Amino acid sequence: MEANPRSTGRLPAAFLTPGSSSFMDFLSDHSPELLPGKRTLPPVQGAIEAPHGTTIVAASFPGGVVLAGDRRATMGNMIAQRDIEKVFPADEYSAVGIAGTAGLAVEMVKLFQLELEHFEKVEGVQLSLEGKANRLSTMIRSNLAMAMQGLAVVPLFAGWDVDRQKGRIFSYDVTGGRSEEQGFASTGSGSIFARGAMKKLFREDLSEEQAITLVVQALYDAADDDSATGGPDVARQIYPIVTVITDEGFRKLGDDESAGIARSILERRLEQPDGPRAALL
Repeated sequence: MEANPRSTGRLPAAFLTPGSSSFMDFLSDHSPELLPGKRTLPPVQGAIEAPHGTTIVAASFPGGVVLAGDRRATMGNMIAQRDIEKVFPADEYSAVGIAGTAGLAVEMVKLFQLELEHFEKVEGVQLSLEGKANRLSTMIRSNLAMAMQGLAVVPLFAGWDVDRQKGRIFSYDVTGGRSEEQGFASTGSGSIFARGAMKKLFREDLSEEQAITLVVQALYDAADDDSATGGPDVARQIYPIVTVITDEGFRKLGDDESAGIARSILERRLEQPDGPRAALL
């Protein structure tokens, strides 16, 4: 499929041949070496050191779903980057948060965005939210060989289901196994602590503002116990990335809005360092 400088300017035949609405299938047939999972790594001894993204959290509310992530990337015991972005729009009504090997994860997200766009252009309709979750599962499974060498990608996928009229959350394992989560979910190194925080504070009748506060509280708790998760950095003005997906589509909170929520939580933590208390009964 490489360009021919002596050609007449026409597209290669591969681009004009009817086929699958999956862009990954197209690449597999015509340029499989471009797929991340088709690459072979040189022989190495020991674990491969590469920047890793850490904690991603999500929570649903009656009008949609919130997906958020901290900003720290680590490489071993070192901080590789303080302001990495880990949450991206997949399309108009869905988003994906990345945990695992940062470089591979970002590349997978870009391929996933292209996969959904390609399907919509070929079929003339958007893929269902269930279908999007399945496509992402296939991508993760294709990366299994690298995951076995320590280069795993474990995202969190969330979106607004147009057919069911509600927000939904999907989690994955390194083999591509997919699970739908009810209410809230987390992934990454600080996921245990974030999930514990959300488990005590989550309610099914949360407002959008309360759901946003909930995920930022959970990220704060994760950072409190997990050194790989970064908390709000007031000195550098680095705050969590928070996104909201509703029937109106994907929306990313602006820097001022994220900073306001994080600062209000920090102020309350001066009085209650361990965060808000859930009712005992």
